[in-house]
Amino acid sequence: MSYCDFVRDLPPDSDNPNRHYHDRVYGFPVADDAVLFERLVLEINQAGLSWTLILKKQASFQAAYAGFDIAAVAAFDDGDRARLLADAGIVRNRLKINAAIHNAQQILRLQQSHGSFKNWLDAHHPQDLAAWVKLFKREFKFVGGEIVNEFLMSCGYLPGAHQPGCAVYDDVCAAMPPWCRTV
Repeated sequence: MSYCDFVRDLPPDSDNPNRHYHDRVYGFPVADDAVLFERLVLEINQAGLSWTLILKKQASFQAAYAGFDIAAVAAFDDGDRARLLADAGIVRNRLKINAAIHNAQQILRLQQSHGSFKNWLDAHHPQDLAAWVKLFKREFKFVGGEIVNEFLMSCGYLPGAHQPGCAVYDDVCAAMPPWCRTV
Protein backbone atom coordinates (compact mmCIF):
# COMPACT_ATOMS: atom_id res chain seq x y z
CA MET A 1 0.00 0.00 0.00
CA SER A 2 1.40 3.38 -1.01
CA TYR A 3 1.29 6.53 1.10
CA CYS A 4 2.13 10.18 0.64
CA ASP A 5 5.77 11.01 1.23
CA PHE A 6 5.24 12.70 4.60
CA VAL A 7 3.84 9.56 6.26
CA ARG A 8 5.28 6.71 4.20
CA ASP A 9 8.35 6.26 6.37
CA LEU A 10 6.65 6.52 9.76
CA PRO A 11 6.89 3.26 11.70
CA PRO A 12 3.45 1.74 12.41
CA ASP A 13 3.99 1.92 16.18
CA SER A 14 5.10 5.58 16.16
CA ASP A 15 3.44 8.12 18.46
CA ASN A 16 3.73 10.58 15.60
CA PRO A 17 0.16 11.83 14.97
CA ASN A 18 0.72 12.48 11.27
CA ARG A 19 -0.43 8.99 10.18
CA HIS A 20 -3.84 9.41 11.83
CA TYR A 21 -4.15 12.97 10.47
CA HIS A 22 -3.19 11.79 6.99
CA ASP A 23 -5.52 8.78 7.00
CA ARG A 24 -8.60 10.29 8.66
CA VAL A 25 -8.50 14.09 8.45
CA TYR A 26 -6.28 15.68 5.79
CA GLY A 27 -8.13 16.54 2.61
CA PHE A 28 -11.53 15.25 3.69
CA PRO A 29 -14.37 17.79 3.37
CA VAL A 30 -15.43 19.61 6.53
CA ALA A 31 -18.99 20.82 7.12
CA ASP A 32 -18.75 22.03 10.74
CA ASP A 33 -17.79 25.68 11.26
CA ALA A 34 -16.07 24.94 14.58
CA VAL A 35 -13.86 22.35 12.87
CA LEU A 36 -13.09 24.79 10.06
CA PHE A 37 -12.16 27.42 12.65
CA GLU A 38 -9.98 24.89 14.47
CA ARG A 39 -8.15 24.04 11.25
CA LEU A 40 -7.56 27.72 10.55
CA VAL A 41 -6.23 28.35 14.07
CA LEU A 42 -3.97 25.29 13.92
CA GLU A 43 -2.60 26.26 10.50
CA ILE A 44 -1.88 29.79 11.72
CA ASN A 45 -0.10 28.41 14.78
CA GLN A 46 1.97 26.03 12.68
CA ALA A 47 3.68 28.91 10.87
CA GLY A 48 7.39 28.58 11.63
CA LEU A 49 6.90 25.33 13.56
CA SER A 50 6.42 21.66 12.72
CA TRP A 51 2.99 20.24 11.98
CA THR A 52 3.81 17.31 14.26
CA LEU A 53 4.21 19.72 17.18
CA ILE A 54 0.84 21.32 16.42
CA LEU A 55 -0.89 17.94 16.22
CA LYS A 56 0.64 16.92 19.55
CA LYS A 57 -0.68 20.16 21.09
CA GLN A 58 -4.13 19.88 19.47
CA ALA A 59 -5.94 18.84 22.67
CA SER A 60 -4.34 21.76 24.51
CA PHE A 61 -5.45 24.14 21.75
CA GLN A 62 -8.99 22.75 22.01
CA ALA A 63 -9.05 23.37 25.76
CA ALA A 64 -7.45 26.81 25.53
CA TYR A 65 -9.76 28.00 22.76
CA ALA A 66 -13.06 26.86 24.34
CA GLY A 67 -13.42 23.81 22.12
CA PHE A 68 -13.16 26.18 19.15
CA ASP A 69 -16.56 27.63 19.96
CA ILE A 70 -16.43 30.57 17.57
CA ALA A 71 -18.68 32.89 19.59
CA ALA A 72 -16.79 32.15 22.80
CA VAL A 73 -13.40 32.89 21.18
CA ALA A 74 -14.78 36.02 19.50
CA ALA A 75 -15.67 37.29 22.99
CA PHE A 76 -12.21 36.67 24.46
CA ASP A 77 -10.89 39.73 26.27
CA ASP A 78 -7.54 40.90 27.63
CA GLY A 79 -7.79 38.41 30.49
CA ASP A 80 -8.18 35.58 27.99
CA ARG A 81 -5.24 36.89 25.99
CA ALA A 82 -3.11 36.86 29.15
CA ARG A 83 -4.31 33.33 29.95
CA LEU A 84 -3.40 32.13 26.46
CA LEU A 85 0.02 33.81 26.59
CA ALA A 86 0.72 31.93 29.83
CA ASP A 87 -0.52 28.53 28.55
CA ALA A 88 2.54 26.34 27.89
CA GLY A 89 0.31 23.76 26.19
CA ILE A 90 -0.19 25.96 23.13
CA VAL A 91 1.90 28.29 20.98
CA ARG A 92 2.30 31.46 23.03
CA ASN A 93 2.59 34.04 20.29
CA ARG A 94 0.71 37.29 20.76
CA LEU A 95 0.16 37.83 17.02
CA LYS A 96 -1.25 34.32 16.56
CA ILE A 97 -3.49 34.64 19.62
CA ASN A 98 -4.80 38.01 18.47
CA ALA A 99 -5.37 36.57 14.99
CA ALA A 100 -7.44 33.69 16.42
CA ILE A 101 -9.69 36.12 18.29
CA HIS A 102 -10.00 38.51 15.34
CA ASN A 103 -10.67 35.64 12.94
CA ALA A 104 -13.40 34.26 15.21
CA GLN A 105 -15.05 37.70 15.10
CA GLN A 106 -14.78 37.71 11.31
CA ILE A 107 -16.26 34.22 11.07
CA LEU A 108 -19.23 35.37 13.17
CA ARG A 109 -19.74 38.18 10.67
CA LEU A 110 -19.51 35.73 7.75
CA GLN A 111 -21.99 33.43 9.48
CA GLN A 112 -24.43 36.33 9.72
CA SER A 113 -24.07 37.20 6.04
CA HIS A 114 -23.79 33.69 4.58
CA GLY A 115 -25.40 31.40 7.16
CA SER A 116 -22.10 29.67 7.95
CA PHE A 117 -18.36 29.88 7.41
CA LYS A 118 -18.67 26.82 5.17
CA ASN A 119 -21.31 28.57 3.05
CA TRP A 120 -18.93 31.51 2.64
CA LEU A 121 -16.16 29.15 1.51
CA ASP A 122 -18.56 27.34 -0.83
CA ALA A 123 -19.73 30.65 -2.33
CA HIS A 124 -16.16 31.40 -3.43
CA HIS A 125 -15.30 27.94 -4.70
CA PRO A 126 -13.71 27.12 -7.07
CA GLN A 127 -10.86 29.54 -7.52
CA ASP A 128 -7.11 29.33 -7.62
CA LEU A 129 -4.80 29.79 -4.66
CA ALA A 130 -3.90 33.39 -5.52
CA ALA A 131 -7.57 34.41 -5.49
CA TRP A 132 -8.15 32.54 -2.21
CA VAL A 133 -5.16 34.26 -0.59
CA LYS A 134 -6.40 37.68 -1.68
CA LEU A 135 -9.86 36.90 -0.30
CA PHE A 136 -8.51 35.57 3.01
CA LYS A 137 -6.21 38.58 3.46
CA ARG A 138 -9.27 40.84 3.14
CA GLU A 139 -11.15 38.96 5.85
CA PHE A 140 -8.61 37.48 8.26
CA LYS A 141 -5.32 38.12 10.03
CA PHE A 142 -2.10 36.09 9.88
CA VAL A 143 -3.06 34.35 6.64
CA GLY A 144 -0.26 34.13 4.09
CA GLY A 145 -0.13 31.92 1.04
CA GLU A 146 1.12 28.78 2.78
CA ILE A 147 -1.41 29.03 5.61
CA VAL A 148 -4.31 29.56 3.20
CA ASN A 149 -3.08 26.77 0.92
CA GLU A 150 -2.76 24.23 3.75
CA PHE A 151 -6.07 25.25 5.32
CA LEU A 152 -7.93 24.86 2.03
CA MET A 153 -6.17 21.59 1.12
CA SER A 154 -6.89 20.18 4.56
CA CYS A 155 -10.62 20.90 4.10
CA GLY A 156 -10.86 19.77 0.48
CA TYR A 157 -11.12 23.14 -1.25
CA LEU A 158 -7.79 22.83 -3.05
CA PRO A 159 -6.20 19.71 -4.51
CA GLY A 160 -2.91 18.31 -3.36
CA ALA A 161 -3.63 16.86 0.07
CA HIS A 162 -2.76 13.37 -1.19
CA GLN A 163 -0.67 12.05 -4.04
CA PRO A 164 -2.42 9.90 -6.67
CA GLY A 165 -1.75 6.31 -5.71
CA CYS A 166 -1.85 7.10 -2.00
CA ALA A 167 -4.01 4.66 -0.04
CA VAL A 168 -6.24 7.54 1.08
CA TYR A 169 -6.45 9.43 -2.24
CA ASP A 170 -9.53 7.57 -3.53
CA ASP A 171 -11.28 7.87 -0.15
CA VAL A 172 -10.80 11.65 -0.16
CA CYS A 173 -12.04 11.95 -3.74
CA ALA A 174 -15.09 9.80 -2.95
CA ALA A 175 -15.93 11.97 0.08
CA MET A 176 -15.88 15.18 -1.93
CA PRO A 177 -19.11 16.78 -3.07
CA PRO A 178 -19.31 16.77 -6.90
CA TRP A 179 -18.66 20.53 -7.17
CA CYS A 180 -15.46 20.12 -5.17
CA ARG A 181 -13.99 17.60 -7.57
CA THR A 182 -13.51 20.40 -10.10
CA VAL A 183 -10.55 21.90 -8.23
